[in-house]
Formats: sequence, C-alpha cells, structure tokens
Amino acid sequence: METERLSQQTSDHMYIDELLDRVENSLTRRLQTCFGHSDNNSDIFIPDPLPPVDDDIPLGRFIHEHELDTESQYLLLLTLTPYLRAELFDQVIQGAIPGAGDYPQLGGIRGKQHRGFLPTGETALFLLAGNDISQRLYWQTQLKGDHHLVKKGIVYLDAPATNEPPMSGRLVLDSEHAELFLTGKVRAPRMSLQFPARHLVTEMEWDDLVLPKMTMDQVLELQHWIEYAEILMEQWGMRKKLRPGMRSLFYGPPGTGKTLTASLLGQVTGHEVYKVDLAIVISKYIGETEKNLATLFDKAEHKNWILFFDEADSLFGKRTQVRDSHDRYANQEVSFLLQRIETFDGLVILASNLANNVDEAFSRRFEQIIHFPMPRKAERLQLWQKGLPQNIKLDADIDLAQLANRYEISGGSVMNVIRHACMKAISREQNILLLADISEGIRREFAKENRLD
Repeated sequence: METERLSQQTSDHMYIDELLDRVENSLTRRLQTCFGHSDNNSDIFIPDPLPPVDDDIPLGRFIHEHELDTESQYLLLLTLTPYLRAELFDQVIQGAIPGAGDYPQLGGIRGKQHRGFLPTGETALFLLAGNDISQRLYWQTQLKGDHHLVKKGIVYLDAPATNEPPMSGRLVLDSEHAELFLTGKVRAPRMSLQFPARHLVTEMEWDDLVLPKMTMDQVLELQHWIEYAEILMEQWGMRKKLRPGMRSLFYGPPGTGKTLTASLLGQVTGHEVYKVDLAIVISKYIGETEKNLATLFDKAEHKNWILFFDEADSLFGKRTQVRDSHDRYANQEVSFLLQRIETFDGLVILASNLANNVDEAFSRRFEQIIHFPMPRKAERLQLWQKGLPQNIKLDADIDLAQLANRYEISGGSVMNVIRHACMKAISREQNILLLADISEGIRREFAKENRLD
C-alpha cells in the first residue's frame, strides 16, 4: 500500500512538473519574440502543447471536468506557479535576456513576505495576447468577469492600487482550489476574525429529524433547490430571470430543530454548512460589522456553502427610527446585509424565535419562510423513541406515550432530559433509566423556561 502511494505521488509530481515546464518554455519564447531574439515575429499565441490530462490527480480531474482549453489551462497554471516554483518567473526573465531588469510587459509584483515574482493581469495578457491589441482587449474582458474560471471565483484579479490600470492587480488562485490541487483535499476554514463562522456537522441522519408534515415538506423543497438549482439556472435558462441563491427564514421556539435541519441539509446534499458567529461579526466600531460581513460573503461566494445565521434577530432585526448616529449606522448595517444576501449565489438561512422579529425588508426577500412549531403529541413520542440509547432498558414505570402526552416540550428539551437520565444511570453503574431521573430532568427543563410542571 505504501509503495502504491509513493508511486502515485511520483506520477502526480511528474505531471505537474511537466505542466510548469511548459509554462516556463512558453513564457521564455514569448519574451524572446517580444525583444526580437526569436525568428518568430508573430503575436499569435502558440504555446507549448500541454501533456494529456491525468484524471488520477486533482488538478487533472479539474481540467477535465471543466473542459479547459489550452489558454484556460495556461491561465490556471500562471496562478498555481508561485505555490510550486516561486523562482520560475525570475528564472525566465534572467534566462531570456541575462542581466536585464524587470519587464513592464510581463507585469508582476513582489509580495510583502513572498520574495518571488507574483503574476498580475498583465502577466496573463503578455502570455496569452502579446502585443495584439484585439487579443489584449479580449483577455481584459475575460479577466474582468467573462471567463468561466473568473465567474466561479476560482481565478480572479485583486484590486489594483488607486488610479492604476486594472490589469496591474495580482492574478490570484482561490485558496481552497490551491489547497485541493496541492494536497488533494480541502480543509474547512477555521473560525477566526477573518472568517467568523464555524463548520457545522452532525452525525445524525435524515430519519432522525422529527418535524410536522407541513414543515418537512418545505424543508424538502429547500433540499430540491440545493440539488437542482444548477439545472434550473443554467440548463433551463432562468439565470437572467431569477435572483442568484436562495434565502430562507427558519422561525420557531428554541429546540425545535432549526440548527439540526440546517446541518442535515448540508449532509444529504454534500454541501458545507457554516454557522455564523454573530458575536464576532457585530462590532461596536463604525464600519467594522460591514467589513466582517463582506469578508464572510466574499469567502463563501461560489463555494456552494450554506450560511446559517442562528438567533439572527440581533443583526437582522427591525430597523429603528433614526434618533442618533448609532441608529443611523445600525440601519446601514442592515442595508448592507440586504444587499449581500440578495447577490449571494448560495443558500442563506436565518433562524429566529419569532418571524415578526425580523426586519420587514428581509421578510419580503425570503423565498421561503418555514415555521418550526413545538412538537405535537405524536411527534414528541417519536422524539422520545428516537432519542433513547439502543442498549439501555427502561424502568417498568416509564411509559413513553404518557410522557409525550403529558409534557409539552421541544426536541432539544427531550434530549436534555435523556442526557440527564443517562448520566444518572451511568453514575449508578446501571443501564436502566429510572422514571425519577426522567421526571427530575423534565422539571429542570421547565425551570429554565419559568414553567410549572
């Protein structure tokens, strides 16, 4: 097994090395042509032919699945080169005309910590278009948003310095795709000030979800949108008629399954779910909340992620009358958020205890508003049955149907009671749940809500 793995790694490295060799050769020929050191005076890009696509490695599979033509492959490889051969561009420059300095035609910038040459939009224009004005204009349009790699956020141009040409911005490869090409897998981003969201996962299954039929039907509609949105927008030609993305409001009392539903939607559709930490997002400093939100949405764009805003009232709540500067800036935050969720191409779920706590401007923009009510008797019985450990016994006095009938509690509260009773049994070194422990757990849940048994 280890021998096979090493053999595969060697094959992967040889394929990528060959691709980067072709980049180096093509850049060298372009430079030589530009400065009259070549018999070829044509501006038509005739790159080195690339090796056959290797579907056994992530980069090769990506090229095959996205049907990248030769120019698009070279564009992608330009952005990947600094990760693997930081010295390549400088070697090309010195090799083409020894002793020469930088070439404005080749573009490029130097990073703050990275000592090597970093490609810019000008670098791509130089390689793909040379001095051909029509081709340069074509590729400028492609890099500004027309190229499908740019549309999907896989390759993009950083903003240039103030008042400088747009193609002087750095040509960047999306960090998740860079990690995929280099390591074969993408790790979930860690929660931080730069990414104020936590990866939400669950080991529960779709069958564990207990919801009223009407609520479940709406959730299934949401699942269908996640699975078939690409067909609707692209194959059925609805992109020009419908807004991108989907916005959904989950509302209902705590413990009724809002967070679990969001987690399971991601699990069954294969989409990552990120729960936004509003404590990090919301800042007392003017403009910081918008900045934090912009960072979050920019990171999530084109990733097919599900963004889940729990207890969203603090950020999505009703706008107030402007009495002072604080009210004005708070309303600006809401307006900014409205703009971002309207253009976000993924699924945004807002969770609230009460639907009327959410600003009306948001409510009008939801494609779905789903009510998660307190479970009824039959649903509570399912929650008790599904929530119990498989290898335990119940005391003879415990009647789950009677518990479900008598105590109107949420699914979250049911699980809290079961946890309490199980820990009591473990502390007694038994595998039998007692009615007394169940009853004590229920009283604790009622006390949390200032309810009487």
